[in-house]
Amino acid sequence: MQKIDFKDAVDSVVASDTRYSADAYYFLQEVLTQAVDKHYKETGGEDRHVAGNELLEVFRVSAKKTFGPMTLAVFEEWGINTCEDIGEMVFNLIDVGAFGKSEQDCREDFSGGYDFQEAFVTPFLPVSKRGAEKDTGSRRPL
Repeated sequence: MQKIDFKDAVDSVVASDTRYSADAYYFLQEVLTQAVDKHYKETGGEDRHVAGNELLEVFRVSAKKTFGPMTLAVFEEWGINTCEDIGEMVFNLIDVGAFGKSEQDCREDFSGGYDFQEAFVTPFLPVSKRGAEKDTGSRRPL
């Protein structure tokens, strides 16, 4: 399948699948570019496909850097609530020819990646509150 203009791809996907915002797809494109660049630098120029777990990690780091403590709110607005949603977006773009795919790639690559609360909320809590978020049974009443 021939690759299409990314804006046209996003328009096509958003018209047929309204779960995710166009902005979410543009952010995903930026993240994929970062993942490819990161891999290229780490391997001294080796040209290789980016795996789902690698993309998820760059997505996590980039989101925290870009949106900080507002990450979860931005993602909720965009329709992204789990790593599986990121995979769905990737495969939507593959289906319209905007992203490439290897034979090993599958939606399951994005299953169980990380918990959004732990990835995007906990790091911004005061240290004294981080343990309380994990162990809600030991919270003291306010």
